[in-house]
Amino acid sequence: MGSQVTLAQVAQRAGVSLATASRVVNGSERMVGARFRERVLAAAAELGYTANAFAQAVARGRSDVVGLVVPDIQDPYFSVIAAAAMEVVEPSGEMMLGTTLRRQEQELRYVTTMRARRARALIMVGSRTTDNAHTRRLAEAIAEFTASGGRVVAVGQDKLGADTVLPQNRASAKDLALALVERGHKTFGVLAGPDSLLTARDRVEGFTDGLSERGKRPNVTVHSDFTRDGGYQAMSELLDRRSKPGCVFAVNDVMAIGAMAAVRERGLTVPDDVAVAGFDDIPTLRDVAPSLTTVRLPLADMGRMAASMAMADQPGEQRRVIRVKGEAILRDSTKL
Repeated sequence: MGSQVTLAQVAQRAGVSLATASRVVNGSERMVGARFRERVLAAAAELGYTANAFAQAVARGRSDVVGLVVPDIQDPYFSVIAAAAMEVVEPSGEMMLGTTLRRQEQELRYVTTMRARRARALIMVGSRTTDNAHTRRLAEAIAEFTASGGRVVAVGQDKLGADTVLPQNRASAKDLALALVERGHKTFGVLAGPDSLLTARDRVEGFTDGLSERGKRPNVTVHSDFTRDGGYQAMSELLDRRSKPGCVFAVNDVMAIGAMAAVRERGLTVPDDVAVAGFDDIPTLRDVAPSLTTVRLPLADMGRMAASMAMADQPGEQRRVIRVKGEAILRDSTKL
């Protein structure tokens, strides 16, 4: 009979009411005596009954599902965080991964969907934007989700009123700028990503702060998408300029990889013709030549931190914000 078996048939075979069978199969908090419980479970096994996950969530008040939402699963920054979070969730829960394809409205849809499914928790990974109206609507949806018994953790800016793993983007980019000046670089360009993305903006401002402390500033700043192709496009635009900086900072590693490709396409070399630095230290960099100078964030640790907060048996009395500092890693791409 397989999946066509109904709960009513299980109840009839066990000789109990439908309500009793539902409490046993779906895990309701209302206790059922051992004798009836054994009869229901035996009947379900005999008939090959498969419980309905949504019905179980209704009976328990929540499901074991933990939603994780990222802007772009192809970006190694997000995939590393997601994989590490899954390691924490999977032993006692079920991870459901969603990607917004960098569309803001999709974030709201996922929050609504996870609330309807009575998800146990929701992990929101990614930068916030300068669109304050969207951020406000998202924070309101998250407040409704938590009011219904769910838990939310953000990885990114502390803008949603949730527990947050907060990368110190500005301070870490400042440290990178200071290290590059110390290495002897004198002129700088910035591949800044979208101006509306707070992560990109924080990293640009931090890098500029570091240069300013040493009496310098970026000669040129180019905005583009926060992607490999965005880095390629921005570097191509920079190389078309008459005056080219000696060292270029891309606000994430995938942009830096695209930038290095643009340099090679022009018949130039990194770092002899132009030095390149990135941010994040994604695993893909082990295959990049020359090795890329960057800021190392503990991405896997960030994923595990977020998932551990999401899976905690009891929420904290106060909202938690865990600040994560990056480390400037100087490699061959910025050698002089």
